[in-house]
Amino acid sequence: MKNVTKLSGVIALALAASAVSADEVRVYNWSDYIDEELLQKFEDETGIDLIYDVFDSNEVLETKMLSGGSGYDVVVPSGTFLQRQITAGAFQKLDMDQLPNAVNLWDVIQDRTIQYDPDNAYSINYMWGTTGLGVNVGRVQELLGEDAPIDSLALVFDPANMEKLAECGVHFLDAPGEMIPAALQYLGEDPDSKDPDVIARTAEVFAGVRPYIQKFHSSEYINALANGDICVAFGWSGDILQARDRAAEADNGVEIAYNAPSEGALMWFDQMAIPVDAPNVEQAHIFLNFILDAQNAAAASNYVYYANGNSASTEFLIEDVIGDTAIYPDAATLENLYTTTPYDARVQRVVTRLWTTVKSGQ
Repeated sequence: MKNVTKLSGVIALALAASAVSADEVRVYNWSDYIDEELLQKFEDETGIDLIYDVFDSNEVLETKMLSGGSGYDVVVPSGTFLQRQITAGAFQKLDMDQLPNAVNLWDVIQDRTIQYDPDNAYSINYMWGTTGLGVNVGRVQELLGEDAPIDSLALVFDPANMEKLAECGVHFLDAPGEMIPAALQYLGEDPDSKDPDVIARTAEVFAGVRPYIQKFHSSEYINALANGDICVAFGWSGDILQARDRAAEADNGVEIAYNAPSEGALMWFDQMAIPVDAPNVEQAHIFLNFILDAQNAAAASNYVYYANGNSASTEFLIEDVIGDTAIYPDAATLENLYTTTPYDARVQRVVTRLWTTVKSGQ
């Protein structure tokens, strides 16, 4: 009996070890958006296997979320998409008792994300930033002159500028929810307009510059800017700052600058949330609480060069991040930022058709 008992104990231990090794969390995040050493740190500290996949547009994520059964435990939609998906029942409320590090969340950002997430009950802020202009300063000034409008929407929406810039390459985000509001801002309209007739006015803006846009993509412009393959990208602040630093590290003579447009820039928020059908809810909370740790949040920002919604992380941010007003804007720039809210189904169809036309150039 002792031998049987001992054998049973060995089997029990083996089963327990198997159960531990099967412990996992599946995360779906934007590409080029976290320090891989942080992912390894999570596995080392928790013993949980991390399956980490990436996407490069909100539309790709939304298709998975609204079709159900994504298989992911944590996903990272932007604010407007989060709001629409909450309304559709795609997410579950967070158990704040499992997130003790939520005390680190920054009230300034919480006050803004609440418009997308009622009571901030479904998500935590991962990163936030602006959408604006990334330029290869030397090449742009070579083509447009020393007074090139590198901080103005006219750089990319004035056909006269774009015709010249086509020589060195221009990329636009493949993100209608960000590009159309920018075009509305250029026209002097409300960037959050839901009027189909007003939105339709942007078609003429895009038609005027479409022949000069090399590509619509939401991640390729990082390396393209850094390598000098293009000279302008309308993209996300942190991505462009990553391109700036990659160019500096390569010492390839490419000087990249980022500017939030002087006419006003979109302020966006990427939120971590748990799908309603997540298979590993407890592990999802463990992952969120890990990200909410002040030093971990700082490590993420120090790597991707985006601001985060974690006020306790400030003391751990490197000067290149916390001291850069392109990442943590000054009061005047913050005042000039705008936010947008989701389109309803009817207007979304209008936007989707318009964007398809813009991209096809028809």
